[in-house]
Amino acid sequence: MESLKHKISSYPKPEDLFSKNILKGYLAKPGADFFNVDNLKKAFSLIDFTTLDVTDTKFKVGNLCRKVNSLAGIFPGVPNVAAICVYPALVGEVKKQLKVPGVQIASVIGGFPASQTFLELKTLEAKMAIDAGATEADMVISVGKFLEGNYQEVFDEIVAIKAVLGSAHLKVILETGALNHEQIYHASLLAMEAGADFIKTSTGKFNPAATPEAMAIMCLAINEFQKKHKKKIGIKPAGGIASAEDAMLYFSIVKNILGDDWLNNKLFRIGASRLATKLLEKISEQEGR
Repeated sequence: MESLKHKISSYPKPEDLFSKNILKGYLAKPGADFFNVDNLKKAFSLIDFTTLDVTDTKFKVGNLCRKVNSLAGIFPGVPNVAAICVYPALVGEVKKQLKVPGVQIASVIGGFPASQTFLELKTLEAKMAIDAGATEADMVISVGKFLEGNYQEVFDEIVAIKAVLGSAHLKVILETGALNHEQIYHASLLAMEAGADFIKTSTGKFNPAATPEAMAIMCLAINEFQKKHKKKIGIKPAGGIASAEDAMLYFSIVKNILGDDWLNNKLFRIGASRLATKLLEKISEQEGR
């Protein structure tokens, strides 16, 4: 069996793949023409409509579901969000109240947001979330172990959690605000080699959360993984993305590095709670509603 060290060393070194100047080239704010109604609607369809607060209740989660259920009637022609993302204990409530086919039920798992618990509990929580109705799971890497250099242990945890999810998609959160550029690149490769279906920037509970620089590095890593394995891995920025301008910047980064094939909710998500309203306002402006 190929060792983890060999897997990672087979990729280009970060210094050969990107520099500050190369990253800067991907981070230019898109022009006004990029804010067309088609792109705005597509961005809306990428949203993981999220609530992850200590004050979350069944009523609050039910209200999220009601907003999603009523979208087509209020905004005809606007595609619905990709998923509703909640804590594991509230997955059952989403399953009960969500009425829109095709909208996924995502649960954070694995001792979110710190991932500082036992692997046995992480895998049990993952199984219980899936049993409750989750179709996707968002886990955080053991950042502390990664920073200590225990890469094999981080890798093995992802493999173990992926194994209990069955057909459910696994999004692996890197918590990029705690990592430097080189670490973001290596953590991206590690997560994908371990079986991640998506790699995700942040929990939104650690500052800084998503940044364009981290997003660009993760996209470059995905591109290298796709070249090596002929397999497309999804990407999800999350945390602090609250405006249409933010969404369009991340949209343009994905388009410029990974291409149009990634501009759909099978391969690109945006984790947000406030963004949906802002995008609907922009769409309404464009369409003169």
